[in-house]
Amino acid sequence: MSFARIRTLDEYHAAYEQAATHPDKFWGDIAEGFSWRRKWNTVRGGEFSPAGTSTWFEGAALNLTENCLDRHLATRANKLAIIFEPNDPKERHTRLTYRELYEQVCQMANVLLKNGVQKGDRVIIYLPMIPQLAITVLACARIGAVHSVVFAGFSATAIADRVQDAGAEFVVTADGLNRGAKQIPVKSVVDEALQSCPGVRRVLVVEHTSWPVNMQAGRDVWFHDEVQGVAKACPAVEMQAEDPLFILYTSGSTGKPKGVVHTQAGYMVWASFTFQNVFQVEENDVYWCTADIGWVTGHTYLLYGPLLSGSTSLMFEGVPTYPSPGRFWEVIDKHHVTIFYTAPTAIRSLMAHSVDHVLAYSLSSLRVLGSVGEPINEEAWHWYHQHVGKGRCPIVDTWWQTETGGILISALAGITPSVPARAGLPLPGVLPVLLNQDGTEIEGNDQEGYLAVKASWPGIIRTTWGDHERARQTYFQPYPGYYFTGDGARRDAQGLYRIIGRVDDVINVSGHRFGTAEIESAINESPEVVESAVVGYPHDVKGQGIYAYVICQNGLPDNDIDRQRVESSILEAVVANIGRIAKPDKIQLVSGLPKTRSGKIMRRILRKVAEGETQNLGDTTTLLDPLVVEEIVAGKK
Repeated sequence: MSFARIRTLDEYHAAYEQAATHPDKFWGDIAEGFSWRRKWNTVRGGEFSPAGTSTWFEGAALNLTENCLDRHLATRANKLAIIFEPNDPKERHTRLTYRELYEQVCQMANVLLKNGVQKGDRVIIYLPMIPQLAITVLACARIGAVHSVVFAGFSATAIADRVQDAGAEFVVTADGLNRGAKQIPVKSVVDEALQSCPGVRRVLVVEHTSWPVNMQAGRDVWFHDEVQGVAKACPAVEMQAEDPLFILYTSGSTGKPKGVVHTQAGYMVWASFTFQNVFQVEENDVYWCTADIGWVTGHTYLLYGPLLSGSTSLMFEGVPTYPSPGRFWEVIDKHHVTIFYTAPTAIRSLMAHSVDHVLAYSLSSLRVLGSVGEPINEEAWHWYHQHVGKGRCPIVDTWWQTETGGILISALAGITPSVPARAGLPLPGVLPVLLNQDGTEIEGNDQEGYLAVKASWPGIIRTTWGDHERARQTYFQPYPGYYFTGDGARRDAQGLYRIIGRVDDVINVSGHRFGTAEIESAINESPEVVESAVVGYPHDVKGQGIYAYVICQNGLPDNDIDRQRVESSILEAVVANIGRIAKPDKIQLVSGLPKTRSGKIMRRILRKVAEGETQNLGDTTTLLDPLVVEEIVAGKK
């Protein structure tokens, strides 16, 4: 029996057992449902080997876009593949059938080829959430180029870092974008970034806003010029199972973002399997994932998962509160969305407004709700269930990471238990464990520990681009024989998993991870700053906010004007080096930081103060200057 689609709780338990005991047969059977140029020699290899990761479907040859597009043309050519809803509701939405999407992907692929992109080349994509972003991603996969999407809100410095790390010679961007009421001159940001990237040979520019831009002769070309007369067919390049598909940069506990690499076959199988089973997708569903393709959620559950499954995926350019807090619900009714997948941050931001904005819409088409990016708190879960789902839609609270390629722990909609603030049960093929500090597995339920996984799954990270040792040390070395998630978790009395949060120096802001070192490095670029320390603290909307303790170059300001000047300089440095999304929520200017005599910053003290705990700070007698703690407590924001 194949478990490609799980329909009952008994089937879930049977699938989980088979995937755990006979993984090669289980995943081999699942993979038979795809289109292959050549079948695999082995289903999986190198199970958490000393080298770090494992391989899947080695020996197989395929092109992922043939599975996303070509194989649907016989039966779904006229079915909607993508619905695009623009930022401004007054603008007309766009609908692309599978036939139309196929043709536009082929045209973009031919334009890339015409401009010198070859198999294996890395292409940086810095585009708004418009159809051309999805089309460009697929076009890269069509010709075997490795795509690396950068969220179109990151700074020029962040783009330059990624271009340089990936060794990219090609960039695809747009003239500008509108996000809510904000206007971002996207091309200008790219121009600034490429001042330090002389290796970039071609910049392909998509016209979106019709704003004036500078076009550098010999480097920059307009897509609308390049596409003239280009064929609507493009042969798909044959790829090997373990060839890179994409690089997606994510923050870690050290300053430099790491380029997570996912490959062709395993990612394809995992994206499709998890999408169909977690959301219990049916043929006529209209599915809406609100994530930007600049994040992994957009890769797997806006683009690849839905298209691999022949589904209709809605793509949204705007934000939840523009032009009103009813925008999400208006779009759901307008397009008869049946499955809705968003972030707790978005839910909490909408909870701050009158519930009348929700009640004004029917939302009768909805049948499944999803949550992603961070654990959803119970209050938000109940609001979402009652007001959006009308008490009848199961909620899947999905836990996963950029590195996992897709969902690892979640309810299957309407099948396995969905409990507020619990991610739930692991998916078939996922063997989670709780470890104590010395790496011993913690047995039984009602237990808490470090969350790790003790067997490979098809979507697992393969490496970090250009630095495999970093991947090995980050994910596989801390606890040999396991993939270490970096999260703490609790397994409750029913065996359901509750994710507690990061155990390293990473802050989860609105579902997006930032290393504290990365933000500190940006803050320290300000000429007003000597040193800084950053911690996370509970935030009603974002989940975690960023709290920065900063030592000033010229001592503590003694008036509001100087204080505002210093804080503005700090914010400008963060925006310039990372982007607005990483701006500190609170900045406390201090004369010193709590350090041990060896110079280590005692972050646990800073974290407690940021969280509002000012009494039980533990032993401070070993600090170089214990009095600095009193000053920090007194000056808490």
